Amino acid sequence: MKFSLPRDRFLAELGVAVRGVSARSAIQTLSGVMLAVRDGTVELQSTDMELGIRVRLEAPTEQEGSALVPGRLLLDVVRSLPGEDLTLEARGSEGDVELSSGAASFRLRTLPPEDFPTLPELSGETVRMPAAAFSHTVSRVARAASRDETRPHLTGVLVWASERELRMVATDSYRLAVKETTLGEPVAAELEANVPARALQELTRIASAEGADEVVVATLQNQAVFEVGSTVVSSRLVEGRFPNYSQLLPESYEHELRVDGDELLAVVRRISLLAQRNAPLRLRFSEGELEVSARTPDVGEARETLPVAFQGETLEIGFNPEFLRDGLESADSDDLVLKLISPLRPGLIQAGAEGDGFQYLVMPIRLNV
Repeated sequence: MKFSLPRDRFLAELGVAVRGVSARSAIQTLSGVMLAVRDGTVELQSTDMELGIRVRLEAPTEQEGSALVPGRLLLDVVRSLPGEDLTLEARGSEGDVELSSGAASFRLRTLPPEDFPTLPELSGETVRMPAAAFSHTVSRVARAASRDETRPHLTGVLVWASERELRMVATDSYRLAVKETTLGEPVAAELEANVPARALQELTRIASAEGADEVVVATLQNQAVFEVGSTVVSSRLVEGRFPNYSQLLPESYEHELRVDGDELLAVVRRISLLAQRNAPLRLRFSEGELEVSARTPDVGEARETLPVAFQGETLEIGFNPEFLRDGLESADSDDLVLKLISPLRPGLIQAGAEGDGFQYLVMPIRLNV
């Protein structure tokens, strides 16, 4: 196997492929990037058995073949090379690959390729969506997915598409994020899959880096396969039943307040600095005013007020500061609607713009007076 191409171009694609390399697996093969050359194309593959990445790029090739190379070491070496172009040659008899660029030359030992898994190809019935709409929807909900591996069914994002509607839902049982997006063109088939949040976040990074116009999706047994530009991302689907999220949303609220989202977010960020060691962020609503406060013993306390159109008896409710901040950031709007019931019932954040389709439900923390 031998090919030559501009160093920066190879570095960019290698940087994408290395994101699929396993950093913790005891299987040495999974720490590698598979390089395969055929028909004037260089293909880079990596996987940690949960996420797979396949990148293709056209390049002048002198000899076809393949080699499995330690991924992160290869990335560091290519990043350090002095020349504008590089040549990579796999020497099967020596069990290594040789990289040369300018006056520099490196030889890296290859890994045994026998245990490297075959990554799924995009095949069967596919769904096509605008990359911008898909990525934006992911960014609004992904932070609400659980990072607790003991509850794997909550680590994913429920992705549903039909006709002109794309909907994504994520929850960790303490907060729930829902985003409905209207598509310009109807999708060819209905899609429903519980996809790991990590896979969707990697996909949005790749789509942004490639400037992709379209995301193509197919589900194959227990896998979802996405194609963006010259990159194919495959992910094992999350096992277990996703919660019936519609039952978690209250049917009515006692208070509905329209607030300046940017102003509230700035206040929450400031006051959260003093909400440490699991201390709650306190929101106290009184006639025409909202006071946001936090206090951590032996650290300090902070409070700030801002005007809101609140009427009725004073209501004080506590939230996890990170969860509240995530909700305000994900709303991504300077026009927000806050919906409240009582200090012990969840609060809802909605983007005020009509048709935005974003909802973020967050459970309160019981306050000690």
